[in-house]
Amino acid sequence: MDKVSVMTEINEMLDTFCQDCFVKKQLIKDNGKTQAHKFCITTCTVGEQLQFLGSEMNKITK
Repeated sequence: MDKVSVMTEINEMLDTFCQDCFVKKQLIKDNGKTQAHKFCITTCTVGEQLQFLGSEMNKITK
């Protein structure tokens, strides 16, 4: 994977899944942005995939 393809995939995932995520919006409304962010990082499968792509990006840039 090259840097451009990883960034493209990250952007597509964010636009497709995270932009209009009902769960994230509801968590922000009920618990605040911090709790919503924590959910996205630790529980959401899309968040896990984004973390994987981020680690791939780190491997490319080093």
